[in-house]
Amino acid sequence: MAKITLKNIAHRYAPNSDYALKPINHVWDDGAAYALLGPSGCGKTTLLNIISGLLTPSEGNVLFDDQNITDRNTAERNIAQVFQFPVVYDTMSVRDNLAFPLKNRGHDTAYINDRITEISRVIGVEDILFQKAQGLSADIKQKISLGRGLVREDVNAILFDEPLTVIDPHMKWQLRTELKALHKNLGHTMIYVTHDQTEALTFADKVVVMSMGEVVQIGTPKELFEIPAHTFVGYFIGSPGMNVLPTIIDGNKAMIGQHKIVLNRDYKGLKGKLELGIRPEFVTLTNNPQDLPVKINRVEDVGHYKIVRATLNGHDINIILKEETEISGDMNYVSFDKSHTNIYADDWLVTP
Repeated sequence: MAKITLKNIAHRYAPNSDYALKPINHVWDDGAAYALLGPSGCGKTTLLNIISGLLTPSEGNVLFDDQNITDRNTAERNIAQVFQFPVVYDTMSVRDNLAFPLKNRGHDTAYINDRITEISRVIGVEDILFQKAQGLSADIKQKISLGRGLVREDVNAILFDEPLTVIDPHMKWQLRTELKALHKNLGHTMIYVTHDQTEALTFADKVVVMSMGEVVQIGTPKELFEIPAHTFVGYFIGSPGMNVLPTIIDGNKAMIGQHKIVLNRDYKGLKGKLELGIRPEFVTLTNNPQDLPVKINRVEDVGHYKIVRATLNGHDINIILKEETEISGDMNYVSFDKSHTNIYADDWLVTP
């Protein structure tokens, strides 16, 4: 295991081109579980490949336990990596595929047998250990590839690049649970790339949210949900995401069109594009004319809760209500939970 430090890391794939990865400084704690979360093309895999040694950054340094390893290859970094698509040896049995990384490092037979027993149980392949990998389905091969990444106990870090893409939905949930338990038991530093917020939030101690080559926030799932540092984080995390409304700020008052909201914080001297962010969970539908008027467009019952799709001052707004909530004809107003109302200037959270 290792503490991984990124010092002024950035990358361009060609001189004078735009950054594929904008400058980042961060310390990845030894033994923690991280997720890199963001849409396709945001720089997640570029960052992962820099950490693994598959890519040398055009700027900055990578340190493992304060030792500069920027120019060292993956083997020298003692990294295990699981890719999006399965990497297995078709001519080998499932068991031999799992044993291969351990045999290469000279482990004895008893230890290899113990590890294969443990990992084959985790990935659910105990009954096919002696079958050839050739001819197995893509999701089974990916489980084998996942097992090869997990079978070693002596690695500095295990890196996962969207490893559950080809796994069926039920197995995804099961493997995520097993990975979380395995991390708790083994304490490996794990970094997991995904565009799926559910995977990221259920797996990671901390989530690194990326957009357009930039890290916009690093935090716990609770921090990302309650205090998004950037409007992209608010939009990308949550279903539906955070409501973002244009506003004018005057001290502790926010104007949404002609309607005033009293905030519980005081903001002064704000410039740029100003917006108010409030998650649907913290919006209440009311029949009080003193609140903000909305036009309800439709109500979606999704089982455990209802989503009210409405319009406020010409802008779409979502409201999440408990399943049992009755919506009467005069409930055409909303109020915001002040403690969960955030203000953004040019998309970044403003600290009052």
